[in-house]
Amino acid sequence: MRTCILDGNLITDKKSLHDTLSASLLLPDWYGRNLDALYDCLTDIQEETEIQILNPENLEAHLGSYALSLARTIYNASQENTRINYNYSS
Repeated sequence: MRTCILDGNLITDKKSLHDTLSASLLLPDWYGRNLDALYDCLTDIQEETEIQILNPENLEAHLGSYALSLARTIYNASQENTRINYNYSS
């Protein structure tokens, strides 16, 4: 199982967010580093994958409304791709 931890204490901007996503999920070279591209990549994942958002209040403090859009994108992808287990912890 692949695990991706998005810690709001450590992710301070969109670049660090997309760097973390790309590295931990081994996203393809064509990954566009935006939420539409993330959704496309997540719905294509073929192995069991856990994505955790920790300290969401800090993630929102750093990213503003983008953090909520991120959470929605991951949730929606997890509804389409049953290989994704999504956990959102405060």
